[in-house]
Amino acid sequence: MKAEALPRCDNYIVCRHANCVRSICNQTLLWGGDGSWSPSYFLTTSWQVSPDVLKGCVDSQMEKWMIVSYKYRAYPGSVAETRLNTALDTCRWLYNKLLEECNEARACGTSLKNQETQARIVSLKDENPALKDVYSKVLQMVNYTLWSNITALSQSKKNGLKIGKLRFKSAFRYRTLNYNQSGFKIDREHNTISFSKIGAVRVRMHRPYIGKVKGILITRLGDKWYVTIQAEHEVSEPKICGRSVGLDVGLNSFVTDSDGRVIENPPRFYEHSLDRIKKLQQSVSRKKRFSKNWKKAKSRLNKAYEHIFNQKNDFLHKLSRQYVNTYAAVCVEHLDIKGLKEKGNHKGLHRSIHSVSWGKFFSYLSYKAESAGTKLVTVNPRNTSQMCSNCGKIVKKTLSVRVHECPDCGFVADRDYNAAVNIHRIGMEQPFEPVETMPLHHVSVMQVLSMKQEATPFRAW
Repeated sequence: MKAEALPRCDNYIVCRHANCVRSICNQTLLWGGDGSWSPSYFLTTSWQVSPDVLKGCVDSQMEKWMIVSYKYRAYPGSVAETRLNTALDTCRWLYNKLLEECNEARACGTSLKNQETQARIVSLKDENPALKDVYSKVLQMVNYTLWSNITALSQSKKNGLKIGKLRFKSAFRYRTLNYNQSGFKIDREHNTISFSKIGAVRVRMHRPYIGKVKGILITRLGDKWYVTIQAEHEVSEPKICGRSVGLDVGLNSFVTDSDGRVIENPPRFYEHSLDRIKKLQQSVSRKKRFSKNWKKAKSRLNKAYEHIFNQKNDFLHKLSRQYVNTYAAVCVEHLDIKGLKEKGNHKGLHRSIHSVSWGKFFSYLSYKAESAGTKLVTVNPRNTSQMCSNCGKIVKKTLSVRVHECPDCGFVADRDYNAAVNIHRIGMEQPFEPVETMPLHHVSVMQVLSMKQEATPFRAW
């Protein structure tokens, strides 16, 4: 049988070494010699197999895996920390050098390609011998980061956004080393990770990671160091049965769901710390740059920002985990959050939308749902607040009107609850049915923060 005649089926996979399509029951063919599956196994056989069959094989395998990141606090010794700082500065120099050459080529009417800047790293080692003290894969990922930024910038310009050029990285804006695939060795017994050309770094592994490690990031935030282990997980099977829910996010309450639960908005962490942030920023601006007092003031400012960041993330992680664990399907609106923040001239409203972090909440819901087998459904937000969830009549309301009152059917409900029921009905493709009026159950911020991230479902509250 010719390869082109094979059906598009999950039971077949293209094998690079045999130049044919084989059954995935043969694990050696599926996983390759080193035990890892890679799209590169398909490259040499793309001429032999029809594109539909090839794409079907690739998609069926890629859908089974996801990358999950585990973040840990790192405590490098004095020698390792010096090497890390030197490596960061060297990678920053390489990033700026490659960006400069790309800009110069563009100014001369030509353009460089990814492969050309990648090859340029080898010759730059003679110009800057410090590059030889950094692991080669880390240098390659610097080039990868540069071209990822160039691609994203180009795409934003195509979308009509007014964006300038890429900026050169200062010492405080380049903070991450990317060890991709190799160059590290994890010692779980002694809680250390050995990095090529850096040495052993002690890590506080407060929770175990699961899956095959595909890469490790080392990040400097202020005067602290963190490592992020990127592990490959098998995607969980979808939940066969279970309840579904619709979520409506807002400013008065963070989330109102279709089960009548109202999650109170967390105290605007940034707004509550705004006065202290302003004083710390003023203190930094009065100091001579890079002096000891300036570094101390900068450290205090970074700690204040880090505290706000951790407060916000803790709340969002725990709340998203609760919904993912409780329901088999979660319906949310597909909001243009950036457009909402740029709309109008109300700075206070823009800051409030930015502070509540709807986008991050949706992002956490998305990856947690994928790993837990929960279905996340996004719906068009058009008229979800204006439509009566009981009969479908459009009842126009301004933002200041917080109660929905339908003149046709007489249904009266909280505005956000009415929207959540509409989101749930649209997401699950259900017809209009009489909505049960129920008292809303308010969940305080402290109730959310008191939970663990691997918390029990809502019914246990």
